[in-house]
Amino acid sequence: MAQPPILSWEGLGLQQGGRWLFGGPDQGGIDLHIGPRDRLALIGRNGAGKTTLFRLIDDRIEADRGQRKIKPGTRIVLLEQEPDFSSCETLMDFALIGPHAPAEHEVEAIAGQLGIDMATPAKGASGGERRRAAIAKALAQEPDLLLMDEPTNHLDLAAIDWLEGWLDRYKGAFVVISHDRTFLKRLTRATIWLDRGQLRRKEVGFGGYEAWEEQVYAEEARAAEKLDAKLKIEAHWLERGVTARRKRNQGRLEKLGQMRAQRAAMIAPKGTAKLGLATEEDFKSKSVIVAEKVSKSYDERTIIRDFTLRIQRGDRIGVVGANGAGKTTLLKLLTGEISPDAGSIEISKKLAGVMIDQQRSLMEADKTVRQVLAEGGDWIDVRGVRKHVQGYLKEFLFDPKVVDTKVGIMSGGERSRLLLAREFARKSNLLVLDEPTNDLDLETLDLLQEVIADYEGTVLIVSHDRDFLDRTVTLTLGLDGTGFVDIVAGGYEDWEAKRRQRSAPARAKGAGGRESGGGSGSSPSAPPPPPPPRSAKLSYKDQRDYEQLPARIEELDTAIARGEEILADPDLFTRDPQKFANISKGLENARAEKDAAEERWLELAELVEG
Repeated sequence: MAQPPILSWEGLGLQQGGRWLFGGPDQGGIDLHIGPRDRLALIGRNGAGKTTLFRLIDDRIEADRGQRKIKPGTRIVLLEQEPDFSSCETLMDFALIGPHAPAEHEVEAIAGQLGIDMATPAKGASGGERRRAAIAKALAQEPDLLLMDEPTNHLDLAAIDWLEGWLDRYKGAFVVISHDRTFLKRLTRATIWLDRGQLRRKEVGFGGYEAWEEQVYAEEARAAEKLDAKLKIEAHWLERGVTARRKRNQGRLEKLGQMRAQRAAMIAPKGTAKLGLATEEDFKSKSVIVAEKVSKSYDERTIIRDFTLRIQRGDRIGVVGANGAGKTTLLKLLTGEISPDAGSIEISKKLAGVMIDQQRSLMEADKTVRQVLAEGGDWIDVRGVRKHVQGYLKEFLFDPKVVDTKVGIMSGGERSRLLLAREFARKSNLLVLDEPTNDLDLETLDLLQEVIADYEGTVLIVSHDRDFLDRTVTLTLGLDGTGFVDIVAGGYEDWEAKRRQRSAPARAKGAGGRESGGGSGSSPSAPPPPPPPRSAKLSYKDQRDYEQLPARIEELDTAIARGEEILADPDLFTRDPQKFANISKGLENARAEKDAAEERWLELAELVEG
């Protein structure tokens, strides 16, 4: 670490529920050091103690052992996953409470960029509004160390993009817990991994984490196999399952690519079917939901306009768009929960759906896992197949011993995983997932990807998790809030690429007319570009830097990600120490150049914007 840490924990240990959550006496405690410009991903399974570690760093709870050191004057701000709004009348009231409450005008400035009205009553605020308010409060405090617990939960894509930009320019240190792989890959430079009571650190961003994790598990498996003890090997069933699942999912991604190519061939202008792969009769016989020229409005605002789509058995469909764009309305139309104002929707009479949303709070806290899954018995019917409840728990990454644990003492992520286990057991041929990735750890996301890939029916997914959509869906429906629904074969990146292609000529013309094909409505899918900033008098060099630095920063981002990926190879140092040293030095230089370029561009932007 080039500079002294601003915060350290040495020999940290904490007991919870009569056991050591991490850093027990047999492990010698855990050590944590955070530097002034660290960008750290904190990784660990649900229940590993990630949120608890945040509270220890923020000095909200006391440890059972260890010493905490902090540089004088360091301001730590914790962005909680579920902050408490119960005592606040408005969102601004929430922002202005606490020992380090920010100035109101600072909160308003950030809230305006996030598109949130801080005068909104806290009691009736949505999850997205509360999340934006919490972010505005945290960032306005100008922290030296920012701790973020699932910051992208309840945020739409535009807000996530804004937050990524802010953090990219941020001059302090941050540690982030997130299931959003894209968010982590773009922002983090080092990874700390909380695993079975131990804390490991590696100087690579999240992009190199999975290779590192698999290397650690492989070394442990080799060590376990040398021991003449079956119980010792059995203790590694979960780790071996994680690695095997990840490898299987790579094969599933290849199959997903083939499915997308086939689906693309079926999408012609206005969503009708081409006949290159099958006869029209065969195509129609596989259709489970058929929408023809569907429109829906509320209070004179058009939510869906002239939408046509034929959904086939086996389609995996992702629905994306800003909060309020109409994703939930579209989902309710496609499942028959509401009727269109115009057009028609035909739903197969054989369709039997299961809706999985964020309803973990409805599971009774005093019930046990056994009661939730098997009504108190030992066996559960999983889509017509009888399984022992403890064996089924292992499929969802639970230790079978939790079978008699009460729901109320489980973490939020564990309750979400239990909800998935219960709902996936039901017999169905339509699966509807509304923001399924909230509160799930990365291993559970891999599991969910596998279950969706193996599901024999049709899947509808509403999500803001870009990586998850890229790994699971064959079609993406993109809503822009004007009623237009873009239909793209592929995942989030495919949809985003199409938006960029469409917005480029629209900007050149000064107005955006949509191109024909793959969608509906008469409005462009991308929002109009922002007005150009007011121009200040810049020198020739300043003007050139202002125009060219964003591209250079993007190049440096790519180079940094490439270097981190190479350094993720655990054998590189032993195999080629000179290459390791050269790449490490190159990474250091690239990061320094990027920091300088960002500072330079921000100075020029302030001049341009007056």
